Amino acid sequence: MVDPTKNHRNLEKSRRTMEDQANMAFSFLAREAGRVHVCGHRGYSLHYPENTLPAFEAAKVAGATTVEIDVVLTADAEPIILHDLTVDRTTNGFGFAADLSLEQIRRLDAGIRFHPAFAGTKIPTVAEALDWAKADDMGVVLEIKEVERPDIAVDRVAALLRATGTVDRVIVISFDHVMLKRAVERHPGLRTEAITHARHADLVGMLKACGANSVSIELDMFHPDDAKALHQAGFSNRIHVPRPEVLAQFWRSGRDPLPDLVQWIADGLIDTISGDDAPFITMLVKRAGRAG
Repeated sequence: MVDPTKNHRNLEKSRRTMEDQANMAFSFLAREAGRVHVCGHRGYSLHYPENTLPAFEAAKVAGATTVEIDVVLTADAEPIILHDLTVDRTTNGFGFAADLSLEQIRRLDAGIRFHPAFAGTKIPTVAEALDWAKADDMGVVLEIKEVERPDIAVDRVAALLRATGTVDRVIVISFDHVMLKRAVERHPGLRTEAITHARHADLVGMLKACGANSVSIELDMFHPDDAKALHQAGFSNRIHVPRPEVLAQFWRSGRDPLPDLVQWIADGLIDTISGDDAPFITMLVKRAGRAG
C-alpha cells in the first residue's frame, strides 16, 4: 500500500531542494550578474550544427555566457535537444522524435547535413547539456518544444535539474504561457521565461499571470519603457537579435537598429542578448561596456 505521508515528505523535500538551488549565485538579471548575458541561440548556430555540443562549446569560446536549447521527448520519454518535432531537417534520419526511441535517436547524425566536417555529431540529451553547462559555468535557456506531452517534458526536465544540481543556472521558456503556469505550480522554485512576439499593454501583468520570472522579446518589439517597468517589478528580459543577413536588409537601406540597441545595453535596460551569431552579439555587449 502506498504511504501518502511518505509521498508528501518526498514531494516537500524535492520542493525545498529546488528552491535552495534556485537561490544560488547564477542570475539572469544583469544588475545581479554584473554583466549582460550573451546567449548563443541553439549555440553558435550560424557556423555550427544547431543544438549540438560543438555549437554550445563554440558559443562559449565566442563569449557567450548562456545558450538557448530546445527540448522534445523521445518515444521512451527521454528529453533530447531538438528544435523541430521531426528529425528530418537537422539529421540524416526522418520521422517524429516522439516515434523514435533514444537508442534510435543516438544512431542519427546531427552534423553531416550542416557540413561534412561535423559528420558523426549526435543529438545530445538534456542531461548531457546540463552536465556540460555545470562543468563550464554556463547558463541555459531551455525551451519546451514538446507539444504532445508538454507537462511530462517539464516534469522530466525538472527532475534532471534537481539530479544534476543545475536549477540555479537554467530558465525554462515557452510560447505556451498556460503550460509555464502549470510548471511553476508543480515545481516551485523553477524559473521560467515567457516568449512573446508582441508588445503587450501590460507586460508585467502578463508575466505575473503565468508566474514567469522573465520575458523573451524580439528586437523589433522592444521598448525602453517596458524594460524599465520590468526591472522595477523584478523581472528580467532577453532580446533576440536577427541574423546578420536580416540586419543587412536594414543597412542596405540606410537604416541601422544597432546604435539604439547598444545604447539600451549600456543603459542597463537589457539583461540578455540572444542570437545565432555569438561573436557578433558579444561584440555588441563589449561595445556597450557591459561585458563584465
